Amino acid sequence: MSKHHVAVLMGGWSSEREVSLTSGRAVSKALKDEGFKVTDIDVGRDLGAKLAAVKPDVAFNALHGPYGEDGTVQGLLEILGIPYTHSGVLASALAMSKPMAKDVWRSHGLPMADGKVVHRSAFSAGPVMPFPYVIKPLNEGSSVGVHIVFNGDNYQPQDDATWHFGEHVLVEQYIPGREIQIAVMGDRVLGAIEIKAHGRFYDYEAKYTDGKATHLMPAPLPKAVYDDICALALKAHQTLGCRGVTRSDWRYDDTAGGTGKFYLLEINTQPGMTPLSLVPEIAAHQGISFGQLVRWMVEDASCDR
Repeated sequence: MSKHHVAVLMGGWSSEREVSLTSGRAVSKALKDEGFKVTDIDVGRDLGAKLAAVKPDVAFNALHGPYGEDGTVQGLLEILGIPYTHSGVLASALAMSKPMAKDVWRSHGLPMADGKVVHRSAFSAGPVMPFPYVIKPLNEGSSVGVHIVFNGDNYQPQDDATWHFGEHVLVEQYIPGREIQIAVMGDRVLGAIEIKAHGRFYDYEAKYTDGKATHLMPAPLPKAVYDDICALALKAHQTLGCRGVTRSDWRYDDTAGGTGKFYLLEINTQPGMTPLSLVPEIAAHQGISFGQLVRWMVEDASCDR
């Protein structure tokens, strides 16, 4: 079918709305420069009616967070029969639910930090696991709501007025070491980048504020180690049934010397397309321009059924 007319879905109402708008505008401009007819849609709950009126050939899903990359919009696009970029319904839902993704990955032998899901009231009784540990919402992206708790810290989500992420919390062992992120494009690993955050960790501010983190591309790892983590990233992508472009986040703990060990943190089925985003940077290192990247994503778009 023709894929000339692209609706770029952006905005939405998640905590990552502003990032999504930035991604969507960048994608829209690049697609226009590539010769596509583009209609921008700031997504609301009337998305189905808007798409029916616009009648695009393809939807470029530039949404981030819940109601954008968790399988819900993907399901609507399936019903409407509009091919869309990135992963399908099941892979998107699995990837967005950190505990479910970890269950799948663990069954396939992928290395991860120890963790568990607890009710946020459990913190009232004291530390829920040995220090240090990480507190995460079950289904948010961009490090929204993430806290690292060290011995002596008294952060408790039940006392945090800004915690709007549900009654259950994912708690994981804190892994020291290096932040490595890997982009996959279809069945091809584009490369691995190392992030050195200037603050405590690679949080929301560091991801979207220029000068808050240093990017090392390619990640300065021994070749055998680099090849190993790239192979693991492709396995993580394929195990969940992802398609299109993904970015997986890893820790590489080499603090004790030797070859070190990798830990898979999560996978992003709709990674950012902002000026500071990592997938375009990794792609550029492989000679793939931003325009070429988004064109490939449109041409790769499909429905699951």
